[in-house]
Amino acid sequence: MAKLPRLSGKEMVRFLERQGFTVLRVRGSHHYLARGEQHVAVPVHGNHEIKIGTLRSILRDLGMTPTEFAELYLGRRGP
Repeated sequence: MAKLPRLSGKEMVRFLERQGFTVLRVRGSHHYLARGEQHVAVPVHGNHEIKIGTLRSILRDLGMTPTEFAELYLGRRGP
């Protein structure tokens, strides 16, 4: 299993926007994004990193494995 990159909520929102998600609304510190039928909430607390459990929960909501996320985020492809 690939080691998950640690990123802030702001970086996660930018990553999701590059993947075709759009911000629906912001309520407090949570950004709600959607792409088609997929919806996800991302906590944005300044430049603080998203906790690893929260990141895994976001990936579960997206239906994405940690390996897929690492490859997309880091721009690498497997063999």
